[in-house]
Amino acid sequence: MIRSMTAFGNARADLEQGSLALELRSVNSRYLDLYFRLPDELRHAETPLRELLTSNLARGKVEVRVSYARAAGADLNTLDAAWLQRLATQLEAARQILPEVAAPRLAELYNWPGQRNADALDPQAWGAACLQAAQQALTQMQEARAREGERLAGMMRECADGVARIVDSVDTHLPQLLADHREKLAAKLRESVEAAFPGGFAHISGPELSERLAHEANLFALRIDVAEELSRLRSHLEELRHLLGAGSGGGKQPAGKRGGPAGGSAGKRLDFLFQEMNREANTLGSKAGSMEVTRAAMDLKLLIEQMREQAQNIE
Repeated sequence: MIRSMTAFGNARADLEQGSLALELRSVNSRYLDLYFRLPDELRHAETPLRELLTSNLARGKVEVRVSYARAAGADLNTLDAAWLQRLATQLEAARQILPEVAAPRLAELYNWPGQRNADALDPQAWGAACLQAAQQALTQMQEARAREGERLAGMMRECADGVARIVDSVDTHLPQLLADHREKLAAKLRESVEAAFPGGFAHISGPELSERLAHEANLFALRIDVAEELSRLRSHLEELRHLLGAGSGGGKQPAGKRGGPAGGSAGKRLDFLFQEMNREANTLGSKAGSMEVTRAAMDLKLLIEQMREQAQNIE
């Protein structure tokens, strides 16, 4: 499936002890780069989160941000009475020197460093909540990636149609271009012979004339024949449509399968394909025997570059 690497997904999971919010943000990257911003209390969830993302994503810089909040009234019976008594004694001692010292609020007591139950989050319950929220956020992000990927694929299909029209136009006009170049070649030969033999063709032997003609014909064939380049461009267009068509087959991709044809990276394949197409356009321009072919080569390079820029965001 053709997917963009730019997307966002978020989800929330509720527990008896509180709630958890998770966000996924993805942007372009040559590889899969995962960045986790987790509270220390939930750091144990990083490994299962990493496994979930690496099994579903192929490329992209993905930031995972998790936050949590305790439920109001949760763990009201977990405060240590002995610890509270010691804290009260210390507070009274502090007030003897600094009378304006305020008493801590109840919420601060639950998160107070040294309070033995302050960090007592149930790893199993909160870890499961992280995975639940991550799966929902991942599904949302993948759907957004697929929608954006289809838009990018549509833009590349339009450019590919433009490339096909240019190739067909050059191929259609190629016989006339060859004929025009033959006339130029004949005129050049006449000028060359007349310059070397002012008396005309009567002073040049048949073998000499044949050799010169063969030499010029070989140069002509190497310079003007672009049929091979046009054929390769058509072949590349077929491969391009195959890669883009793989993302619009109509079926949902099974969970755990990465994007791209045959489980690979469609973005990397497209980038390589556009390099090959650009090489053919350059060769076409270097062989140009007319201004029309030169313009066609320039237009081809412009369209190929537009497609290459879009492919930079494909997973």
